Amino acid sequence: MTKPSLPELLHAAVTAVGGTERPGQAAMAEAVAAAVDDNSHLLVQAGTGTGKSLGYLVPALAHGERVVVATATLALQRQLVERDLPRTVDALHPLLRRRPQFAMLKGRSNYLCLHRLHEGVPQEEEEGLFDQFEAAAPSSKLGQDLLRLRDWSDETESGDRDDLTPGVSDRAWAQVSVSSRECLGAGKCAYGAECFAELARERAKLADVVVTNHALLAIDAIEGAPVLPQHEVLIVDEAHELVSRVTGVATGELTPGQVNRAVRRAAKLVNEKAADALQTASEGFERVMELALPGRLEEVPEDLGYALLALRDAARTVISALGTTRDKSVQDEDAVRKQALASVETIHGVAERITQGSEYDVVWYERHDRFGASLRVAPLSVSGLLREKLFTERSVVLTSATLKLGGDFNGVGASLGLAPEGTAGDDMPQWKGLDVGSPFDYPKQGILYVARHLATPGRDSSRTDMLDELAELVEAAGGRTLGLFSSMRAAQAAAEELRGRLDKPILLQGEETLGELIKNFAADPGTCLFGTLSLWQGVDVPGASCQLVVMDRIPFPRPDDPLMSARQKAVEEAGGNGFMAVAATHAALLMAQGAGRLVRATGDKGVVAVLDPRLANARYGSYLRASLPDFWYTTDRNQARRSLAAIDAAAKADGK
Repeated sequence: MTKPSLPELLHAAVTAVGGTERPGQAAMAEAVAAAVDDNSHLLVQAGTGTGKSLGYLVPALAHGERVVVATATLALQRQLVERDLPRTVDALHPLLRRRPQFAMLKGRSNYLCLHRLHEGVPQEEEEGLFDQFEAAAPSSKLGQDLLRLRDWSDETESGDRDDLTPGVSDRAWAQVSVSSRECLGAGKCAYGAECFAELARERAKLADVVVTNHALLAIDAIEGAPVLPQHEVLIVDEAHELVSRVTGVATGELTPGQVNRAVRRAAKLVNEKAADALQTASEGFERVMELALPGRLEEVPEDLGYALLALRDAARTVISALGTTRDKSVQDEDAVRKQALASVETIHGVAERITQGSEYDVVWYERHDRFGASLRVAPLSVSGLLREKLFTERSVVLTSATLKLGGDFNGVGASLGLAPEGTAGDDMPQWKGLDVGSPFDYPKQGILYVARHLATPGRDSSRTDMLDELAELVEAAGGRTLGLFSSMRAAQAAAEELRGRLDKPILLQGEETLGELIKNFAADPGTCLFGTLSLWQGVDVPGASCQLVVMDRIPFPRPDDPLMSARQKAVEEAGGNGFMAVAATHAALLMAQGAGRLVRATGDKGVVAVLDPRLANARYGSYLRASLPDFWYTTDRNQARRSLAAIDAAAKADGK
């Protein structure tokens, strides 16, 4: 039997999921197949509606080697495992004459821990463990969540937190889960043979396609202990998120509360001298942190340096002592010891990292109203790490609706550790960029309106002219507005102002769960939804409920953001343009994601309104506009209002 062609396979898969074949999807599939076949790398921008999941799944399944697919969001992970992969495998089975297996793999703390569930949680003030089910009042929210978890443990096959609906609070989940550092290990644990996390890893070892997330991919790359099974092809979906997720995993944090917990956990398990030294070091660190002011520490101050050295040395002593001392009064000593060890090792690791003072790290203080001060350390750049760990062993395909910024892929490529496209060299990964476009007719379906007449937003200005403009646009649109704001304070101020002015329901992020807000926004076309960062990327509302997307200002990073400002300064010191490489790239990615909320289907029409004149007037405005979908562009406020009123009238005439 002749081997089926890629177009045949793609046709079968698209038919099976009830989709429509699109030229961009076919072009993407051919490019992915070529990259996988010659073991090269590909960055592919595929606009909303292209069907990019099948654009990479079909050639990957046809290739026959093991593939890891890493996504940023839970929603896409679930879509792949519950919808796209089962249907695609069924459709390709007769043509490939084999049935590829697939599995989902997450970090250990996403799975129910049977040891924690049955044996209890290590108690910090007393010896041994306590039964969290008895400790929580059955009538309390925590008690009810824990009872539901116990019942669920008898019926779940996966133990995956995301399979529990409705979900439970983070506090309840923490009582029945462990991190990889706290885990006893399958060999030592009485429940090792039934462990949900171990079963997930076993399934992944047998699968042809392993679906995971960016965070686990980062842990696999950074920590050197392989979490993912060996694979020949890596596909990174939502790749615009990868750098921030990897940075998050590579960031260390120390807080006085965290150090105190470690002291309490270790106190009963080591000799008095070691415990006292850690207690003393903890108190010294707490005193320094009481005076901490938010901001970057270009050099570690002397008092902080002494406190960290004391913490590091005391933690090292405790780690050694934990391995030898045995306290006969402690119940289930292995579990208690493992949790204590994990806490103290984290403190030792972060304290040592900061005291070593690498030029490649950024150190800063943060202060939260609720949690107090924290000390953080993050890599100045993750590009070298990604180049070394991601692109050396396998073919990598990175895809997203937003990878091409300012007209090319080089900005995103540089953040991933890649030299400009087409650059040759022995140690430089070779890659290609491909934009397969979008099935949408952006110039006919959308308008980009920039409010050029408004005052330039300052850091602390009240922006009454912006609120007036916003009210007029929302009125013209008949509601139907997604408001994307650069800060929670701005979103709250706008919601408060418009609730007083307009007879339209205004939903505000934080007043209800995100899922509930989006559901209510989609259900009522007259409603508006205002919020911040997670709305810029997480809202998929096709149709008449979202016909106006407003951005209050260009979302540059805050000038006092320690990590972003350090990265900008490093680019400038190397002779580059720090503002364009860091701040403008950050803003372009977010604006492209935000503008992408408007047109989600072929019948959608509307306006993206940017209430920041710099998009029209500043030199970098053309770079940012080139990163957005190719909407019809205007700075005429009357034109914007007339268009919105006409779109609203047409929707009402259709009964929407």
